Amino acid sequence: MTSPGRNERIAQVHNQDVATKPFRTHLERAGAGNREAILFLHGSGPGASGWSNWLRALPALGTSFDCLAPDFVGFASSEHLDHPPTDPLAWVDIWVEQITSLLDVLDIERTNLVGNSMGGNIALHLAHRHPGRFKRIALMGSSGVPLKITPKLGALRGFFSEPSAERMSQIVSGFFYNPEAFSEEIRTVARLRLEAAKDPRVGRSYQAIFSGSPQKQLDARALPDEVLERIEHPCLLIHGRDDMIVPLGTSLYLLQKLPKVQLHVYGRAGHWTQLEYADSFHNLLRRFFIEDAD
Repeated sequence: MTSPGRNERIAQVHNQDVATKPFRTHLERAGAGNREAILFLHGSGPGASGWSNWLRALPALGTSFDCLAPDFVGFASSEHLDHPPTDPLAWVDIWVEQITSLLDVLDIERTNLVGNSMGGNIALHLAHRHPGRFKRIALMGSSGVPLKITPKLGALRGFFSEPSAERMSQIVSGFFYNPEAFSEEIRTVARLRLEAAKDPRVGRSYQAIFSGSPQKQLDARALPDEVLERIEHPCLLIHGRDDMIVPLGTSLYLLQKLPKVQLHVYGRAGHWTQLEYADSFHNLLRRFFIEDAD
């Protein structure tokens, strides 16, 4: 297991607010001007954001790529709706429109995609609905297929009933196979996410996005087999063998359904391989998005 990105050259990361349609988007960006773009989509934990999810990947990969990490509408520093919907597919529609509008405003015709957990789920919806906007897709610990909710995933949904620094630290620790080896990263991510979660709009949005049965929420956003089988983009699946949030079985399912797919599994790794095996993770993406595409 390597230190997370500490031996790599890094690019400066800048943030901005972008007037996307129909809602404002907060964006973290590194490597603007590089020819190939990568759009990074974050997961669904309480207080989640583009920066807290991809704080190692953006500076590491921004030396070679134009790296973009937006906050989904309803998360962190992007816009929060006064009357947020509670239908999970309504949120999928909002996020798909948000992301395609972001690409339009930034004048990015086509991009590569990386999605973690729920971000992988939305990446699959984007590839299905707007196939011409995306080149190659990497899915890390992705949902979007039939999945029985796990206890640790269920625990994420209950955070705002009793929010605290201790609970946030416990949640973030659960993303790692060996949290003791990543205490610094856990403190940083937990602090960032707790700061975001303290905004009452974030809690209101989160409770709307994940209202009702967590299992029904997951089921509603899953893509049917016939849709997965029509996604022709080259796909790289990345998963921790010991992921207790979204089990490895979801990537094995995608391996059977996606036509152009490969799978990389890390042993002794949990839900956040982008930090647990940071250097290797970055090299995997470099090869997949550049060398394998040649």
